[in-house]
Amino acid sequence: MNLQSRAVGQTDLRVTDVSFGCASIGNLFREVSDADAQAVLQAAWDAGIRYFDTAPHYGRGLSESRLGAFLKDKPRDSFVVSTKVGRVLSPGAQQPEADGFINPLPNDVRYDYSGDGIDAALEGSRGRLGIDHIDIVYVHDIGSYTHGDANAAHMEAFLGSGYERLVRLKEQGKIRAFGLGVNENEICLDVMDHGPLDVILLAGRLTLLDRTGEAALVPACRDAGTSLILGGIFNSGILATGPVAGATYDYAPAPKEIMDRVTVLQTRAAAIGMPLASAALHFARRHPVAASVLLGTANAGTLERNIAALELPVSPGFSTFAET
Repeated sequence: MNLQSRAVGQTDLRVTDVSFGCASIGNLFREVSDADAQAVLQAAWDAGIRYFDTAPHYGRGLSESRLGAFLKDKPRDSFVVSTKVGRVLSPGAQQPEADGFINPLPNDVRYDYSGDGIDAALEGSRGRLGIDHIDIVYVHDIGSYTHGDANAAHMEAFLGSGYERLVRLKEQGKIRAFGLGVNENEICLDVMDHGPLDVILLAGRLTLLDRTGEAALVPACRDAGTSLILGGIFNSGILATGPVAGATYDYAPAPKEIMDRVTVLQTRAAAIGMPLASAALHFARRHPVAASVLLGTANAGTLERNIAALELPVSPGFSTFAET
């Protein structure tokens, strides 16, 4: 695949414009063997992908451990890794399922967005990944989308000491960029009012179907020089499958209104000669504030199909299609 290298915010860090998201290799919704996890990571590497995103949350450390095992023989300057803070893991009892992750590692978890919590989370992540520094650090799932009324206390901890700790880590060269990894627009704007961010990993809010990020967040990022990494570009499935029976939107059965909107998008994509999934991929990859589009799967064949969809020619009518 012909990948481009793009800058992350105003830093000197660059990432491939297609990246690999490692939630699924943490056993998200289904158990994945070590062999299958290594196979999909190898497929990503073989395609030229050199930016990998993970988090302690994904299988309570399982995703980070599997990614670390894959990267251990690769030169450290040949790849970029991002992980996330806000959850701190500690040894605990085995659970058959935790937050959608099947058979996670036997770790307990607590939320801690303070400076000390960020240091503790990063120490654990470096150990599981087997690397001495992490390139990009995202503050994970802060906001009311995840925490509801409890978010006020988490924001107090983050803005009280967490944000400044990330600034200091970057100044010390221990990380190269930092930002948020979230599923909502509003929290990004709130944090950007407090201080600058290099990059935001935004899941599901800037897609062919859900373009709510364009209203205020995209202009704010453009003005501030903040990059976006776009995740959840299929809105958890429906933009890949189309409006079929059982299609999912934001990890739940798609309601009729969403099914109807996707039917229209599918018809319009067909009219310019593009499959819906390919149109969704190209919409994200070609967005002017996107540094990278994140592909996540535990199946090498699915990843290869997504890569093939990105390699399909872009219809001459795509620009007009994507603007409306």
